[in-house]
Amino acid sequence: MAVRALLHVPASARIGEVIEIRATVQHPMETGFRVGSDGQLLARNLVRRVEGHFDGERVFAVDLHPAIAANPYLAFPLRVTGSGLLTVTWQGDEGFSHSASARINAP
Repeated sequence: MAVRALLHVPASARIGEVIEIRATVQHPMETGFRVGSDGQLLARNLVRRVEGHFDGERVFAVDLHPAIAANPYLAFPLRVTGSGLLTVTWQGDEGFSHSASARINAP
């Protein structure tokens, strides 16, 4: 399965400014209640947790539940403390884990 994640951050931000981070990941979500072509239930496959780290410090975390949509889109605020690397990690069932990173420049 090819995973595609999109992470949108402003090109630059001032120290102390609150910016919006937008993130989404393509993921083959499955509720565990649908029946496949063979008549068997398809295994549940959900994104369960999303975390954001700015220069190694966790700045955002959310636990997701079965009602979440496929390819979950999230937006969260971040107060800029300086230039650094933002990394968002998605984790889920069946060992799913994917990360995307973006640099934030605070001149």
